[in-house]
Amino acid sequence: MTEELIIAGFGGQGVLSMGKILAYSGIMQDQEVSWMPSYGPEMRGGTANVTVIVSDERVSSPVLNEFDSAIILNQQSMDKFEEQVKPGGVLLYDPNGIINPPTRKDINIYTIEGSKLSREMGNTKTFNMIVFGAYLKIKPVVKLENVVLGLKKSLNERYHHLIPLNEDAIKMGQENVVSILEL
Repeated sequence: MTEELIIAGFGGQGVLSMGKILAYSGIMQDQEVSWMPSYGPEMRGGTANVTVIVSDERVSSPVLNEFDSAIILNQQSMDKFEEQVKPGGVLLYDPNGIINPPTRKDINIYTIEGSKLSREMGNTKTFNMIVFGAYLKIKPVVKLENVVLGLKKSLNERYHHLIPLNEDAIKMGQENVVSILEL
């Protein structure tokens, strides 16, 4: 099993953190991983993306031109990465901020109202974990117990008290992902 994923959106949406947590979760599951971030000089508010590869085999290169899955969190990223999802692949997006939804008919398309759900949870910082939970429902590449271990590894110890909130957010995403187009 090899999963090649891009997560893309604005800086401040937790794009890089989501990728880092997935990478650590893969490590906790004894898989080979690659985590390659990319962001503009603006950081918060600028565009950011990260490619993550989780595999049972050695990862030969972190550089990808097409992806098995894409998590898209803004229109700029939709415009740039929709066409780079492999036919039969997965595109997951939060419709908040997406003016032109995906149009392809050869990929599986899902949506998650992460912005709305994080407000309902009373903590907008859970946004990325809600989206991450939706992704794990669609593509369970790592087990939830390894995600918790990945959170412990990637979060500063002073934030470990927030891990149960993050677990709740992941479950919220898993329960609320909606299929738009399934092949």
